[in-house]
Amino acid sequence: MRRERTPEDVRAALKRLIPSSVQDRAGWAADIQAAYQVLGVPPSNDNLCASLAVIEQESGYKVDPTVPGLGKIAREEIDRRAGKLGIPSIVVSGALLVKSSDGRSYADRIDNARTEGELSRTYEDLVERVPMGRRLLARANPVHTAGPMQVSVDFAERFSANHAYPYANADSVRHELFTRRGGTYYGIAHLFVYPNHYSRHIYRFADFNAGQYASRNAAFQNAASIASGVKLALDGDLVTPDTVSATETVVRSLRGPLGMDDTAIHSALQGESSIDFEETTLYKQMFALAEQRAHHALPRAMIPQINLVGPKISRKLTTEWYADRVESRYRACMARAGG
Repeated sequence: MRRERTPEDVRAALKRLIPSSVQDRAGWAADIQAAYQVLGVPPSNDNLCASLAVIEQESGYKVDPTVPGLGKIAREEIDRRAGKLGIPSIVVSGALLVKSSDGRSYADRIDNARTEGELSRTYEDLVERVPMGRRLLARANPVHTAGPMQVSVDFAERFSANHAYPYANADSVRHELFTRRGGTYYGIAHLFVYPNHYSRHIYRFADFNAGQYASRNAAFQNAASIASGVKLALDGDLVTPDTVSATETVVRSLRGPLGMDDTAIHSALQGESSIDFEETTLYKQMFALAEQRAHHALPRAMIPQINLVGPKISRKLTTEWYADRVESRYRACMARAGG
């Protein structure tokens, strides 16, 4: 029987697996090992390499990575929000000339922000000190991902509501994401702390980019498309707020063969973010119907076909590209591990 790894074993393994060019490998190893231990994720080489591959892809082992052109992106976001509120640009420019808490104007701090951490703190200061700041930015900090694993702030806040954060002296979830300990803790949680039946880590990598269960849901959409003969975007989104999604429309067209009414279909699809969706009549019946028509077994996980868009993206990228890139880094890590 193989001996269970001790914390010391895990830290030693991490120091071997982290690329030699990374500064403070011992520090990274300590924070990553602590996250695995607290979250109860098995620290096998393949799991460790999966998280290291995401860190390398997202930040190159930078706790608060720089973003080219961040100041310009931020100013455009402010102008966009001001325009929606009918606030003249001259008024916005005047507000940004106000001196901030560090003596510089907000315009200067925003224009010279190099990292999302710097920009997020500037926005928080602006909201608190400038009257117009609350109108422009309250509850709308445009920094949505943070830290060495670029974790969604929204995910981290939702996760923290049900899981006690293990570190003392934590300021806020948002601020902790900009630290190495917090960024790796929430990143590993996003990557691993949800039950699934994936046979390969590449589907976790796709989910890390597109949302948990996106790969499972894309496979369901593929089954719905085969069963109906209607082409669907395999984006992993089964329902949309306030309207009937394209996926739900197609599924409803199969209500007869499925033996379900629209209410039951909608109720089942709302479980898109849970493992329990796989136990629903809809999920089982859809695959049975699709496989009967295809005359072969269908995959239960597929890489979502999503074009990535956003102010930080300057070229055509997709979730498939992202998953493949992380997978290649994962394989390189496993080669270092001898696995």
